[in-house]
Amino acid sequence: METLQNRAVEVFPAGISNGEYGLPEDRIVVMERGEGCRLWDTAGKEYLDFSMAWGSCLVGHARPEVVDAVRAQAGRGSNFAYLNTHVLALAEEIQRISPAAERLRFCASGTEATMYCQRLARAFTGKPKILKFEGAYHGANEAGVTSLFPTRMPAFPEPELTSAGTPAMSDYLLVAPYNDAEATAEIIAGNAADLAGVIMEPLQRCTKPRPGFLEAVRAACDAAGVLLIFDEVVTGFRLAYGGAQEYYGVVPDLVAYGKALGGGYPIGAFGGKAAIMEWVSEHRIGGDDYVWMASTLGGNPISTAAANAALGVFREPGTYERLHGLGRYLRDGLARVLASRQLTAQVIGDGPLAQVVFSDAPVFDYRSTKKGDSARGRALMLGLFERGVFLNPMGTKLYLSVVHDEAVCDDMLDRFDDALAGI
Repeated sequence: METLQNRAVEVFPAGISNGEYGLPEDRIVVMERGEGCRLWDTAGKEYLDFSMAWGSCLVGHARPEVVDAVRAQAGRGSNFAYLNTHVLALAEEIQRISPAAERLRFCASGTEATMYCQRLARAFTGKPKILKFEGAYHGANEAGVTSLFPTRMPAFPEPELTSAGTPAMSDYLLVAPYNDAEATAEIIAGNAADLAGVIMEPLQRCTKPRPGFLEAVRAACDAAGVLLIFDEVVTGFRLAYGGAQEYYGVVPDLVAYGKALGGGYPIGAFGGKAAIMEWVSEHRIGGDDYVWMASTLGGNPISTAAANAALGVFREPGTYERLHGLGRYLRDGLARVLASRQLTAQVIGDGPLAQVVFSDAPVFDYRSTKKGDSARGRALMLGLFERGVFLNPMGTKLYLSVVHDEAVCDDMLDRFDDALAGI
């Protein structure tokens, strides 16, 4: 008998439509609907969602305000590939809350947003290289997937090509250790003649920046004439309404957004100082001071209507106090269960994010995370998946949303305890 799972394996590599997950073929499920922080597959099984579409559904699935906004716009046209009232209002709101975003442009994903930031940095400075931090993900562009999960651990600042098909990164990408201010400053200063920009997740995956680290990177960039790029695709609207810029108090030269901004719909945006962003102005076409930028689906009225509705949800009183409180509640609960099982692990994260690393040593960068027991982490994620907790078994990051609550976390913690018993 042909099943949906069999059909998926026949049409998608590894049976997955959009990458990652890495599920064994006999564990592939097909999702049918979502509501709040729950999903249901085609067999009717219910899941507690701790992925929330890799964090893009921070408002929850089928959020009524978002659904109403999308429904109202859908009958008026889904895309004009042009300026519209929704994108204008959205840009003005981002400009109001983001000190870095004096001017903005829209695209269709965070991957595009970080790509354009890097291109702008190279053009504006006239220098070819970008620096990233080991283990950071900046979307599916070439820099984003280089040194993403290295195994050779080359000496800094040499990159490791962790995805085939990215040979140019050997010449155009530098890599630094996250949270090491001294080593990062040395790499920036030593490569200032060729270095256009430093791109970073202010909160790298679930690893917090050490006190003073972001400020040190900002100062090193200023001293070397290098642009600082914040990839706020994850941290934007999640750590605070004004994102990492507000939460950590450090302002970059360029900033990229995606994920939670769209309320579950595809979106990307990038902004920066007016003098830098002017390089994408079409009035410059034909000159050496022009950066090509265009996006067929960027700023479409469906996604931007959803985004405006999502921002309205985030602006509700107490949203971020509750998200941070819930994140602490989950992280404390994970640590408590691990202790009750007499298992040594680090529970890391900030805001509505959590991660378990099976290590007896502190976690502060990619290499300290890599020392953890990844096989046990993988087994735990698969065990949770089997017990009806939806997440990405190839990773260990857990996402909360505004619709999660303590009762849902308690339910998840019971399943977490049972999964630990199973491994």
